[in-house]
Formats: sequence, structure tokens, C-alpha cells
Amino acid sequence: MISLSDATVVYDNGVKGISSLSLDINPGEFVFIVGSSGSGKSTLIRLLLKEVKLTGGEVFVNDMNLKKIKRSNLPYYRRKMGVVFQDFRLLPNKTVYENVAFALRVTEATTREIKRNVPVVLSMVGLAKKAKAYPNQLSGGEQQRCALARAIVNKPPLLLADEPTGNLDPDTAWEIMGLLEDINLHGTTIVAATHARDIVDGMQKRVVTLKKGRIIRDIDKGGYYDEI
Repeated sequence: MISLSDATVVYDNGVKGISSLSLDINPGEFVFIVGSSGSGKSTLIRLLLKEVKLTGGEVFVNDMNLKKIKRSNLPYYRRKMGVVFQDFRLLPNKTVYENVAFALRVTEATTREIKRNVPVVLSMVGLAKKAKAYPNQLSGGEQQRCALARAIVNKPPLLLADEPTGNLDPDTAWEIMGLLEDINLHGTTIVAATHARDIVDGMQKRVVTLKKGRIIRDIDKGGYYDEI
């Protein structure tokens, strides 16, 4: 599913985002990426999205070599993954239904497929009654549920989440993580970067801790780790 070997990302200002990082994530895993600000969490997520350039090493995602993916093929690469961000990134002028349907339209899904699949995922995330609402009419938790629905409507094998509960209150955060766990139980591999100590401690998934762009701890069924 995901394999990094001595992966290094150096930004234009000379700062290393990640350094000689090696990591394997198997299909169906649920992995938390933790660490303090500047540890490399977001760089790792952005690398898997191919939003930053790999400076050294190798990265394979879904059997695709990130070094060899042409810019013209990036949309096809990204269609095989769902992405959820802290700031939701919904289209403000589209309804909940239209936001989710948009993810299908870019894959050239038929109108019939859209009408069949969108209500299913909206029901799954508890937004069936909010289909006609606009993002500014939703709570933060509802916006993130909509973002989740959009991320999974194409049934991607991989879901990346960058601080998915960062803007949510604790109760809502747990609801979102419960949804992610359900999605994982249906076979989707999940990689989630987070600062949410209580969630990491409570869910007891695989936890990879980064510090200065390197892995300092990788443990199954672990908790949040305070790096020294």
C-alpha cells in the first residue's frame, strides 16, 4: 500500500521536512502520525499526496513510484485516495449533495452513479437530512462529515487525514474518529496526522512518532508519545 525508503524532502529554503524516513503501511491498517509542530507530519501527508517533491529516496503508493508519476497523471493518482483536512475545504457555493457529487463528477461518473452513491454516503455520515444545505449552514462537525463523505464516495483504498479533528470540540472529534474507524473496518487504509493525544491514547491504533523529520517510535496499539 505505502512504502517509503530513505525518503527525504528538502524545501527551497533548505529546511528538511522529512529526512531518510523509511516506513511501510499495509493495506487495511489505521495509522496515526504524531509529533510536535515541525516534526514532519504535514510534510509526510503532502508527500503522499505528491504536493511536495521527493528530494531523495523512494516512495511507492498503491504500487506507483512517486518519482515516475508525470504531472499529467497526478489527477488519476489522487483519485485512488481520499483526503480530509483540518479546514474542511468544502466548495462554499455548492450544497452538501453537490460537494460530494463533485468528487464523482471529476472521475466522469454517470448521473445514475451519482444519484445512487451520494445518498448512500450522506446517510453513512449522518447527513441525509442536510443534503440541500450549504457549508455555511453547517456546524464544524457537519462540515467535516461532509468532507468525509466526499473523501470516501469513490471508495478509495487509501484515506489521508491531516489534523481531521483540529477545529472540532472534543465530543464532535470523537464522533468523526468513530466514522473513520468504521470506514477502516470496511477495508480502507487510513493514515491520520494528529495532535489529539486523548484520541490517540483511546483508540490504540498503530502510532508512528516523528521528530525533526525522522521516525523515533513506531508501535502497534500504542498511545501518544512525548518525544524527548
